[in-house]
Amino acid sequence: MRSVGPSIEDVIAAIPAWAGRDVTSAPISGGLTNLNYRVEAEGVPYFVRIPGSGTDLLAVDRANELHNTRAGVGARVLHHLPAWDVIVLEWLEAATMSNAAFQQAGVPARISDVLRRLHAGPRFRDDFDMVVLSRRYLGVIDERGIAVPAGYREHLGAVARIDLALRAHPQPTVPCHNDLLAENYLDDGERLWIVDYEYSGNNDPSFELGNTAQELGFDDLRLHELVAAYFGEATPQLVARCRLQTIMSDVGWSLWAAIQARISTIDFDFWGMAAGRWTRAQAKVDGPDFEAWLQDAAAG
Repeated sequence: MRSVGPSIEDVIAAIPAWAGRDVTSAPISGGLTNLNYRVEAEGVPYFVRIPGSGTDLLAVDRANELHNTRAGVGARVLHHLPAWDVIVLEWLEAATMSNAAFQQAGVPARISDVLRRLHAGPRFRDDFDMVVLSRRYLGVIDERGIAVPAGYREHLGAVARIDLALRAHPQPTVPCHNDLLAENYLDDGERLWIVDYEYSGNNDPSFELGNTAQELGFDDLRLHELVAAYFGEATPQLVARCRLQTIMSDVGWSLWAAIQARISTIDFDFWGMAAGRWTRAQAKVDGPDFEAWLQDAAAG
């Protein structure tokens, strides 16, 4: 597990460009993994991210994150303190999005625009595969005796079937964010920005769409709109791939939350998050449409 990191005062003192300047800081609430701050140096704002403890158990590779942050469609990296894996980003004058904000008209088209921009960019350093990541998380869970939500292990066969269906006609991988909850989108009034590249990697774009649809609470109509906006059409095969990926998103992140419930010092109900995500995934796996999704996705 990662040792206790620096304080914000340590970070400020370590930035040569801020030496001798009037610098203030204020914490930013809402982070589930890291400590985030708004720092102002002579009135110029910056975003500072200090990694949380134990993030190695959550499969966060900080070198990969730094590389992909620089290549992505978010704020520019202005300073990097490798000893602490601290990054300082330009401050974007943009509003942090929410699930409620994403219920407005025209949202799927705006999301698809920023995703296509990201996916058309330079390849990321590493690949991302939620099936592989879930196995890694289960290894951590078994090694440390961490609880998982009821019914999880009994449904591992369904996860294998999803994997087979998606691999029947794999899509070319593209640089993906892979963790697109609402708060990782910022809106400057003209365009969306994507921030926080901890889990970024080259991946099937249908995971990106399924993940963000799940995180944003999209219904079937909204998911169809997103698929059509991104791919230019919403065929049964494409929609089925994305629906299966909504399940895979919850399959993996429920384990992430279970680990966080054991190791995190952040005041958040991670176990409730783990149970809620798994309940949502299990309902789809046990639901009446699951077999049809598998067949449609495997049809290519």
